Amino acid sequence: MATSTITLSEDPFELRHWHHTADTSEQHDAFPGHSRVSLDPEREHAVIHQLLPADGGPAAWRLLIAAFVFEALLWGFPISFGVFQDYYSKQPEFEGSSQIALIGTMAQGTCYLGAPLSALLTKRFPEYHRQQIWLGWPICIGGLVAASFTSSGLMYGVGFIVLTYPIISMVDEWWIQRKGMAFGVISAASGASGAVMPFITSALLERYGYKRTLQATAVAMALLTGPLIPLLKGRLPPAEHGVVARVNWSFLRKPLFYIYALSTLIQGLGFFFPVVYLPTYASALGLSATKGALILAIMSIAQTLGQFAFSLMTDKKFSVSGLVMGCSVMATIAVLAIWGLAKSLGLLILFSIVYGVFAYAFSAMRVGMGKAVSDDPSAVVATYAILVFCQGIGNVLVGPLSSALLSQKTVLDAYAISKFKNVVIFTGGSMFLSAAVILPWALWPGQKRPSLTRG
Repeated sequence: MATSTITLSEDPFELRHWHHTADTSEQHDAFPGHSRVSLDPEREHAVIHQLLPADGGPAAWRLLIAAFVFEALLWGFPISFGVFQDYYSKQPEFEGSSQIALIGTMAQGTCYLGAPLSALLTKRFPEYHRQQIWLGWPICIGGLVAASFTSSGLMYGVGFIVLTYPIISMVDEWWIQRKGMAFGVISAASGASGAVMPFITSALLERYGYKRTLQATAVAMALLTGPLIPLLKGRLPPAEHGVVARVNWSFLRKPLFYIYALSTLIQGLGFFFPVVYLPTYASALGLSATKGALILAIMSIAQTLGQFAFSLMTDKKFSVSGLVMGCSVMATIAVLAIWGLAKSLGLLILFSIVYGVFAYAFSAMRVGMGKAVSDDPSAVVATYAILVFCQGIGNVLVGPLSSALLSQKTVLDAYAISKFKNVVIFTGGSMFLSAAVILPWALWPGQKRPSLTRG
């Protein structure tokens, strides 16, 4: 693509975006089977001006709203598993089982650990994004029905991971300068639904049992998300798919990327315990299932506010490293000083607010971490997916770690009512260490790298 033609674009951001395209299009012949961008200047000028505006406009907002609904409903359901956790623990067929947590984490774990593979395939074959969505959507919905008979979330997780990264890639195309905000909206979506879903789920479980609840949820998901699939469309024309398929992997040579990955992995080891066990903790204090659902709902509201606020800060060029460390330290305080001492609904609500704001804001800064280690827009989805994978390791380990950490003895006057003492200490320790691994990089003498000023 000729640089002289690109300068005709009236949008300075389009100039920067398409200039990056120009740099990579010359290497297009190395990727057989991909459509090559035309070298005809008049056609290139037309393609540039046919693009709908990024970072705003009806089409960009339609896509973001549709993506928000998909994320809110399809991802919001498995992260509300704490309500199911409390319900299953009271059923004769699951009573005494230390592996109950595996039922929910199989769905979430598949989504997390499958992220790099799904992102790679999505990036490599951008022309098939909509086909991936149509493939993953029925698998995801069918997984809910299957779970009502098999006590497994694997099918749901597979369907979700197949459809979610095409949607994320579309968001990546439509939102560029305001990418942090857009991804913050997506991250906060599950929190928004989590403010309502625990109450609905708890009421359905108490009245109809888990089988009917899962089947009814499947029908509701299909009706609410199916009509939105036609709105899920990318921004770039087919001629650019070959360029979009390229990924700049130079971030893998940046030490800061591995520090962020390690911090994310450590934070993920403890991150999931509160959302899984808070309803059970509340039940052990004698609180009702409805109050347990209330705690999760308040945490979800706090999550939404925290993720949106911190994602905006990454767009405003705040230090990502500083934000990450601050969130982890505040989450540490919330876990050790509030959850461990909580003996009432009031303290559990306070914990859910503080932890919801800061612990969940950590994941909203994945885009900011990606920007800190790479200036190339093609790397955003790749860094995002790898960091999701790192956090997901902790999700998969919730079940095995629970078996080792949970005590069989409940003492209401003891720290974390004794039964959850090791869980609370482990979670708090994970939050603290996730900040500690970044601190040496930030304080090391002479480390005035450009990436540090943004991260």
